[in-house]
Amino acid sequence: MTDHIKNVESHRRSQAGHSNTARALDTLDARLRMWEQERGYSGIAVIARGGVREFEGCYGLANRSEGIPVSTETRFGLASVTKMFTAVAVARFVRSGLVSFDTAVRDILPAGRRPTTLRPDVTVHHLLSHTSGIADYFEEGEDYAALWTDRPNYRILCPADMLSLFANLAPHGRPGQRFQYSNAGFVLLGLIVEEIAGVPYPDAVAESVFEPAGLTSTGFFALDEVHSHVAIGYLPPREAGGPWRSNIYSIPSMGGPDGGAFATAADLDRFLRAYADGTLLGDQLRAAMLTPRCVVRDGVEVGYGVFLHGGGRFGHTGEDPGCEVMVQHLPEFDTSVVALCNMNGYAHEIGDLMVELVLKGFSSR
Repeated sequence: MTDHIKNVESHRRSQAGHSNTARALDTLDARLRMWEQERGYSGIAVIARGGVREFEGCYGLANRSEGIPVSTETRFGLASVTKMFTAVAVARFVRSGLVSFDTAVRDILPAGRRPTTLRPDVTVHHLLSHTSGIADYFEEGEDYAALWTDRPNYRILCPADMLSLFANLAPHGRPGQRFQYSNAGFVLLGLIVEEIAGVPYPDAVAESVFEPAGLTSTGFFALDEVHSHVAIGYLPPREAGGPWRSNIYSIPSMGGPDGGAFATAADLDRFLRAYADGTLLGDQLRAAMLTPRCVVRDGVEVGYGVFLHGGGRFGHTGEDPGCEVMVQHLPEFDTSVVALCNMNGYAHEIGDLMVELVLKGFSSR
């Protein structure tokens, strides 16, 4: 085959690949439009390659009472994706020599700022890898909103306010025994961030994570504060035909180290790329964060504050009442996938669909 024929065949394969990808993106968009019309779905879905958005769909309403649509400027609640910010903040202190992964938590947090039942051998490593064995204030599968039935959520304004929920609970077991997802562990990491930085957790994360990563639309916003372009989290009607409900009584009034920041999809792509290219952590520390520490389930392992998938993929998911998120970075394709919803039931499925599209469609290029 001549070089000319080879080039023509290569061009045809490239064009076919682009065509297949375009059709797949159109199919995804059509599905999300259908969900918007038939089910009331609202959110944003983004596939960004090298910082360039190859797919960006905005659906539904950020504010249902005022009819304000979701836009690229909309900032969504991130739930547990916030844990990635906390982990990076801790890691940057490690790089500065202010703490190590092997530091015992009791050596950093004074009495009154840690559980009374905390074992002396629990380290920062254990908290970051969800292997500390400490009791959690909320276990996966439980009703998170039920936590606030008898507790005023408006009193939760900082990480220390969460301590009373688990400070006296007996540990599940010895540190390092097994993976057990722990919101409480990240509350303690937030307290460690405050202890080292000497400022409130949101300020410390803004300085050590948001600013160096170029996140200009990300922050922690109290539920009773008015900020621009912030999506209201929604719960479904209690009965057919009834009104949608906001989540103001179902989550803490202020986000913290285990969940509750707000961000745009574009900022999350910037964060994932700054994480992947070493901007935030450098190559050596990034490798440490992305080293598998424990098996979560088939095909998924945990690093330090991040979940690891095949092919070097990393990211996190999050779900609170009225909020669902899935973010993942695929270094092989220099591509980020972001699915943000101000309601429940869609982000994980949408995120998985986009990851599958990238793995199948982009690989043909």
